[in-house]
Amino acid sequence: MRIILVLLFLSNFSNLFSQQIAIIQYKGGGDWYANPTALPNLIDFSNTNAKTQIDKNIQTVKLDDEAIFNYPITFITGHGNIFFTESEIKILRDYLTSGGFLHVSDNYGLDQYIRKELKKVFPEVELQEIPKNHPIYQQTFLFPNGLPKIHEHDGKPPKGYGLFHNGRLIVFYDYESDLSDGWESPEVHNDPQDVREKALKMGTNIIEYAFKH
Repeated sequence: MRIILVLLFLSNFSNLFSQQIAIIQYKGGGDWYANPTALPNLIDFSNTNAKTQIDKNIQTVKLDDEAIFNYPITFITGHGNIFFTESEIKILRDYLTSGGFLHVSDNYGLDQYIRKELKKVFPEVELQEIPKNHPIYQQTFLFPNGLPKIHEHDGKPPKGYGLFHNGRLIVFYDYESDLSDGWESPEVHNDPQDVREKALKMGTNIIEYAFKH
């Protein structure tokens, strides 16, 4: 059954710019539902400025649900604990190695948990910092200095990390940047317009890159 789902998933990539994005509802007690206005705003910005045709109806999917194969891009955020079960590890690995893409946005507090859970999914590879000349920073919008800084937490520079499988970037992890906070509606964090715009532009690049690769 899973082989059929994977084949259907791969066939969906013939029309990549008309798809849905799903938020992953994970276990562990962390607030997977954080930043409720973020993805709707990002999708609207991406459809307007990068001519994507992403469905504005964002879905929620659990990692033990093979419905994840319906969505070429999935998203994780939150401030606290995250935990993957054995069955979830298997499904997430199959999803990512068969063409899926995961964006993890550290909403401050997620880092210590997400790293060990990703290691369970891909014990054979390490998160590595993505170089500034990587195509993910060179889509519709150019980021010659790499990941932009959106919110300050610990005085550390923003870093974009990735997991690669057979040369393909399958997980993008924004750390010490807080991209998803920057996508929220203006009144939520009162970010300056230029800061919020940088977040939306970088998010659009991530979507574009994931659809093209």
